[in-house]
Amino acid sequence: MSGARAAAVALLFVGPIHRLAAQDAEPIQDNSFLIEEAYNQEAGVVQHISTFSRADDGGWLYTFTQEWPLGDPRHQLSYTVPLVHGDGSGLGDVFLNYRLQALGDPQATVAFSPRVSLLLPTGSTRHQRGVGGVGGQFALPVSLQVSPRLSIMLNAGTTYVPRAKDAADNHSATLGWNLGGSGIWFFQPNLNLLLEAVWGSVEEVTGPETTRRHQEAALNPGVRWAFNLSGGLQIVPGAAYSIGIGPSRGDDALFLYLSFEHPFRH
Repeated sequence: MSGARAAAVALLFVGPIHRLAAQDAEPIQDNSFLIEEAYNQEAGVVQHISTFSRADDGGWLYTFTQEWPLGDPRHQLSYTVPLVHGDGSGLGDVFLNYRLQALGDPQATVAFSPRVSLLLPTGSTRHQRGVGGVGGQFALPVSLQVSPRLSIMLNAGTTYVPRAKDAADNHSATLGWNLGGSGIWFFQPNLNLLLEAVWGSVEEVTGPETTRRHQEAALNPGVRWAFNLSGGLQIVPGAAYSIGIGPSRGDDALFLYLSFEHPFRH
């Protein structure tokens, strides 16, 4: 699917979604698609997030994430389980995450929630679905409410694996960096247009104590909307098209998002 065709498909949703957006609803305060927001889950509320991206070359990635408040909204636990299709299909590396609401809340102008994650080497290095070693990730997500109709989210992070390996069982330490940001326009409280930009610098093992670094960059324009149902259930579908830029030129992908958020106690 070309970028022009993807944009045309997204525009087809705007008419019917606009009618849905006329319903009274709380504004969507979700993650962007590729960018992490800085609002922890409310007490007694759990969120289930699925994402699916399919590259033009046929490779795809599915992720499932659950976010749980830990006692109160200042503390949050979550996990992310990926399924990868490239050289065959199978489980990727699982992340276990803890996040602290250090500043702000969903009503604040500025929110900041640093995250630490444990990377578990559950993916196969032989089939290029994992890094082959236990690692750690540190992320700094910031959310800014610029105006009633515009939010900006900023991310910075690093990932370190002290003993990663390649398909030939060569080992080396690897260090990666990532930066990103998104602008979210509240066309209606439950209809948002998004534009994200992401950049990453990644190391991969190429031999004994030898690595190669490469960079990735993309723009991700998209749209999301919300269905607010009785009992506090909010369903947020979304769609985008990732456009590779710079070192990733030509690496384009369709991106789909689906979130269910609901109380687990009353």
